Amino acid sequence: MSVADTGRGGDATAANPPHEDCRPGSVTPSPAPAPSRETLAAAGELLRALAAPVRIAIVLQLRESERCVHELVGALGVTQPLISQHLRILKAAGVVRGERAGREVLYRLVDDHLAHIVVDAVAHVEEG
Repeated sequence: MSVADTGRGGDATAANPPHEDCRPGSVTPSPAPAPSRETLAAAGELLRALAAPVRIAIVLQLRESERCVHELVGALGVTQPLISQHLRILKAAGVVRGERAGREVLYRLVDDHLAHIVVDAVAHVEEG
């Protein structure tokens, strides 16, 4: 009985023990340790921060090089207030950081892991 069979999100393994791997001679691997609830919640928040098309476009732009707001406005064709709003969300989520350079703030990605998430998602969609 699977979770889909029960119609509920209950534990289907209580009724049926786990299946052996169906490949001859294979050994069922031990389950990977599950991340903590706090880690899973933080990962969910990060993915929510990346979930808007404009924020995805910002990450792709920042993957190429650091940019100031007016450069993002020109590259993405959206208004300055909208870019600033999305940058605030990305900054709060720890995706980007800003550094003042004279009158401008230059934004950059915190690390490359985040760019890989976005690039892989875009590639997956384009592969159809």
